[in-house]
Amino acid sequence: MRYIDEYRDAKAAKHFAELIKKTATQPWTIMEICGGQTHTILKYGIEDLLPDTITLVHGPGCPVCVTPLEMIDKAIAIASRDDVIFTSFGDMLRVPGSKHDLLSVKANGYQVKMLYSPLDAVLLAEKNPDKKVVFFAVGFETTAPPNAMAVAEAKRRNVTNFSILCSHVLVPPAIEALLSSPLTKIQGFLAAGHVCTVMGYDEYIPLAAKYKIPIVVTGFEPVDILQGVYLAVKQLEEKKHEVENQYSRVVQKEGNRPAKKLLSEVFDTVDRKWRGIGTIPKSGYQLKESYAEFDAEKIFKVENISQPESSICIAGEVLQGLKKPVACSAFGKECTPEHPLGAPMVSSEGACAAYFHYGKINKN
Repeated sequence: MRYIDEYRDAKAAKHFAELIKKTATQPWTIMEICGGQTHTILKYGIEDLLPDTITLVHGPGCPVCVTPLEMIDKAIAIASRDDVIFTSFGDMLRVPGSKHDLLSVKANGYQVKMLYSPLDAVLLAEKNPDKKVVFFAVGFETTAPPNAMAVAEAKRRNVTNFSILCSHVLVPPAIEALLSSPLTKIQGFLAAGHVCTVMGYDEYIPLAAKYKIPIVVTGFEPVDILQGVYLAVKQLEEKKHEVENQYSRVVQKEGNRPAKKLLSEVFDTVDRKWRGIGTIPKSGYQLKESYAEFDAEKIFKVENISQPESSICIAGEVLQGLKKPVACSAFGKECTPEHPLGAPMVSSEGACAAYFHYGKINKN
């Protein structure tokens, strides 16, 4: 299949691996933002193709992983009501809250449903006027447009028993938070191609200039990753700090204009708490006041629920690229995909899950 097979071609992958080896004359540390990219790196053994001078670290690009513990507890509180049908994408159902997860709520007899689209939740609300249907709106800019459309459609149809629990986060403020940390070792970024498909990459240009760091918009196949690393290394060696678009077959500089227009109509940009990282200014979406009747936090009065993170889980350091999952004393022991302590072990895009499934480590 075009755009898949050609980006998994072994010959092309070896070509870019050789270019990286020839280009890198000193050590460089590059962070891939997206958890999907992390899984590609581990699954295809990309790190084994790189010279010892290149270190890849894994960023906070897994929306499930950065959803704060208290937001999971808010979801559980809402779902544990007889008058509610709580809906979500499947990857959120097993994320542990402070005591249990949404699947446990379902097992206790409450109505928790997995859906493939937030618009399905609007239809479910129309069919169940005696219930309050809530959709768990989690994700980066990639999943925000369909959630915005669901809210706008519910308002157009006057579906008053539909709402969303909004936990959307934004990538550029997270990059700035990482780069402004005195602990950072990051010298280049592979930006998430699917986020840039929606938003474009204008917002990355001032970040690259301010912190003098290359940012390469990158796809998700092995050749994409290796080409992205090569472009980042080439810039670093040439002392450049620009935004490059490796994923040009999908991403345009201005992004998806209709999607961005819809986002600006439905959401305000607000400070948002990230699991394991803390509050990052202007890093999330919240429904505008004109759509407040669809805000589940306000409807069910769960705004004040808060919860500290697990003391044994190092998810925050993993998400900031400060430690690899195997540095956690609980990894593969107390913490496994079957019994996760933190979201990075639950999510299909989580770094800990990637290391567990693909990493060359002893899991016994």
